[in-house]
Amino acid sequence: MKGNQKRSLFLMIEVMDEAKIKQVIEQKQAEDDYNDCYLVDIEYNKVKNHLTLYIGSDSGMSLKKCQAFSRHVEAYLDESLMLGEKYELDVSSPGVGRPLKLRRQYQNNIGRDLKIQKTDGSRAKGELIEVLEDTIRIEQIRGKKKTGAILEIPFEEISTALVQIKF
Repeated sequence: MKGNQKRSLFLMIEVMDEAKIKQVIEQKQAEDDYNDCYLVDIEYNKVKNHLTLYIGSDSGMSLKKCQAFSRHVEAYLDESLMLGEKYELDVSSPGVGRPLKLRRQYQNNIGRDLKIQKTDGSRAKGELIEVLEDTIRIEQIRGKKKTGAILEIPFEEISTALVQIKF
């Protein structure tokens, strides 16, 4: 096998593994206590063999929910040996330091301040007031005060959006 073929095969295996992890998460989501949960992101560090799953919940992510997902995924990993016998697994809520990725996350953060980096390099800051099909609406903030100006920003123009903590 040539170098490019090996790399393509390796990437295909990684995609298949990620799809399987998503399927395992979906099995847990089908249970009544976890059907408001959703997978936000998967990170894998090959060097440390460390898998991190970020899971959100419409009703708020609790320690109990994180533990349940962790045990469920761990049971699969132990049985399948997808990551071998020695691996690290972390299951966490995304937290305020991580960018919003899913429309559902925006919906859960209405009323909170966002700091937005747009794809054109410009920035916006404001209170998230509405989440529509393809856009969000924020009431712009300059300094610490709301300006009253409403900005409508399409999701496709958002590079990163971070929830800002008010003190």
